[in-house]
Amino acid sequence: MCYTDEARPPLPPVGGAASDSGDLRLKARDGNQFDAFFARAERPTGAGMVVMPDVRGLHNFYKELAANFAAAGIDAVAIDYFGRTAQDSARSEDFDWKPHVEQTTPEGIAADVAAGEAYLRSQEGGGVRSVFTVGFCFGGAQSWRQSAANPDLAGCVGFYGVPARVRDLIPEMKAPLLLLIAGDDFTPQEEFQRFDQELSAARVPHKMHVYPDAPHSFFDRTFAEHRRACEDAWKRILDFVKENTAAG
Repeated sequence: MCYTDEARPPLPPVGGAASDSGDLRLKARDGNQFDAFFARAERPTGAGMVVMPDVRGLHNFYKELAANFAAAGIDAVAIDYFGRTAQDSARSEDFDWKPHVEQTTPEGIAADVAAGEAYLRSQEGGGVRSVFTVGFCFGGAQSWRQSAANPDLAGCVGFYGVPARVRDLIPEMKAPLLLLIAGDDFTPQEEFQRFDQELSAARVPHKMHVYPDAPHSFFDRTFAEHRRACEDAWKRILDFVKENTAAG
């Protein structure tokens, strides 16, 4: 898992706020019902974000991140992956995530993301024009996969993703990608350089930024020694969303 119960995402821009937030249940096209957390922007920009967690699913780090997106003017919904298998919704550090991750499928995750996208496009979810995804670790690769699986998305952002879990979909990718790479991550940097070249060869619109000394899970404001990398990544996400949000 990426984040402990003590981890915290970067703070929203000064002056922003979420107008409303809370838990909800969403239903995917295959009938799966799963937990989610919504946050509505007080000053919406027309953009929406589906937040895709790490292997632990919908825990508080991602709920807080959704609220911080809303404070930045981006309506958000954070989703859980385990509605098909887990009997309860607790996602604290003692959650036994491994057997549930092993039962996920790319198709099921794509269906759940599509439900999050549909929610954000609805009046209840903010009626947004442009929907993005952002994912972490397990969710990072799955976020990049949505460029092909849910082609109506405006962009797909991923932290700590593994290119090998995405490579098969490169020819089908349509939505722009943002790759935020920890230079001291578990995946060799050569893999990301190869992935970058493969995306360019396939003419998939993308941006990749490497934080040379940053470890896995650096996107955490309590990680003081990597504060600059965390803040820079937050700014790059907000800029990416702004650049790719359709005009109203």
